[in-house]
Amino acid sequence: MSEIVEKTERFVSNILTEKLDPKFLYHNLKHTQRVVKSTKELLNFYNLSDQENEHLLLAAWFHDVGHIQGMENHEEKSCKTAKKFLEENGYDDEGITKVCNLIMATKMDHEPSNLMEGIIRDADISHFAKKSYWETTDYLRDELRELGIADYSAREWRDKNIKMFRLKHKFYTDYAKEKWEPGKEDNLKKLLKEKKTEKKIAKKEALKAKYKSESPDRSIQTLYRVTLKNHLKLSDIADTKANILLSVNAIVISVVLANLLTKLDNPSNTYLIYPTFILILSSVTSMILSVLATRPNITRGKFSKEDVENKDVNLLFFGNFHQMSLQEYEWALGELVKDKEYIYNSLTKDLYYLGLVLNKKYKLLRMTYTIFMIGMIISVIAFGIAFRFFGPENFTYLF
Repeated sequence: MSEIVEKTERFVSNILTEKLDPKFLYHNLKHTQRVVKSTKELLNFYNLSDQENEHLLLAAWFHDVGHIQGMENHEEKSCKTAKKFLEENGYDDEGITKVCNLIMATKMDHEPSNLMEGIIRDADISHFAKKSYWETTDYLRDELRELGIADYSAREWRDKNIKMFRLKHKFYTDYAKEKWEPGKEDNLKKLLKEKKTEKKIAKKEALKAKYKSESPDRSIQTLYRVTLKNHLKLSDIADTKANILLSVNAIVISVVLANLLTKLDNPSNTYLIYPTFILILSSVTSMILSVLATRPNITRGKFSKEDVENKDVNLLFFGNFHQMSLQEYEWALGELVKDKEYIYNSLTKDLYYLGLVLNKKYKLLRMTYTIFMIGMIISVIAFGIAFRFFGPENFTYLF
């Protein structure tokens, strides 16, 4: 490394460390060192003269020192700083002009006119091809925000980088095209993959929001769910009560048949006929009503295409489709789920007809319990009267 390059390195490192606004998170000493490193990598490939190498290294060190005076026109400011420093160190005017031309070549819209300009351009944006790209691009975004130039969202910044990769940036040297272009393509693929993933997530969220807006309110869902659950629970309770009555009356009748009827053929026990008849009659009536309360209704289990189209059939109740083929039912259910109003109507019908069934069950159960209660009371009274007035002498015999 020449003496002037060493002096330049010390000079630039000092002023970027001491005078640069800390808000410059990207255009700082670290970035300058990265550009110098990339410049050296390119110079190792190309067989340039020592003087040309020196010009390029000087330009790489000086190209961003103008940022100590602000972002605007920093290339021109960098040239002035470089010219003053080089003149003070006795550098020749022709060399200073070439260094300044190379610094100006780092402008984003500049098209290189020779290999040296292509080298400095490629070195300045070499981070596009590096694994460190993700870190450096975040620093640049933060820098723009800190300086009040622009505040990009993550999506806006990603899209801006994709546009830069595809439309505005290209490598100029053969070495960069061969060695760095694949890395740049990898970073571009990652940016595109990130964008694609975000689109999928956004699409899912949009669909979720759409279905949420189209689906019933949570309170409506809760209404149907709780009411249906309560109806089914009440139906189970009614069936349980009916089964209890059936069991109790079956036991009563069994006891009567086993213990009383065998004694009624004796003339001395004729006074037991009426009380026994009352007891059996009330028990049999209770059993019949209990059976009626739990007996399922027979339905035709069929529906027509017109019933579905006119929304006249409740497809949620098995009794309406148990004799239909699977294909017919699948078609009908497909028609149901297409129409939100049809779904609500079907649920409402389900609730209504369950309510009718419950009303019938509980009416029959109330009648059954009333008959059972009255029958037991009358039977006990009848047995008491019979024993008291018609055969008290048989009390000991019977029991």
